[in-house]
Amino acid sequence: MSSIVQAVPQPSTEPLELSLLEPDAALNNRYVITANTISQSDLTVPSLWWAREQFARELLDNWIAYPPDGINAGRIDLIVNRRLWNTLDYLQRYEFVNRFGTVARDFGYNLRVFNYQQELLATYTCDFTANLQCQIAHLNTTGRPGLRRLGEGHNSESMQLIDMQ
Repeated sequence: MSSIVQAVPQPSTEPLELSLLEPDAALNNRYVITANTISQSDLTVPSLWWAREQFARELLDNWIAYPPDGINAGRIDLIVNRRLWNTLDYLQRYEFVNRFGTVARDFGYNLRVFNYQQELLATYTCDFTANLQCQIAHLNTTGRPGLRRLGEGHNSESMQLIDMQ
């Protein structure tokens, strides 16, 4: 009996396009969504505002979302505050990537996490075919040691370490 294991696709290697965060840049590219892009008539997809308010108000500075192109899934590039990211330990970073990766996945997007220095900090990539599989990768381990939660001291919610289905 053999089983076929389908690999999750590698994250996009496209460069982070910080120029799209400049005033009016997203207006000129109507297919790209940032934290400053809000539809006046419909739900803006992907919608990350609620997740940011709930889980990462100061940590998440902005995002750039590129819609699916018919061949590739959509992609969201999160831009985090470097100073705050560096204060997180591994589990806190994992929790952040997992929470936002799950939101991105629900909209049909893959996720990459960067800082403004354009360093790739983590990815959450999914195979959106029949067997939805996702993985977190490139999560760097530098930063504070320890086992604290993002909301430690502020809320007693338990951390979800694996929520990939």
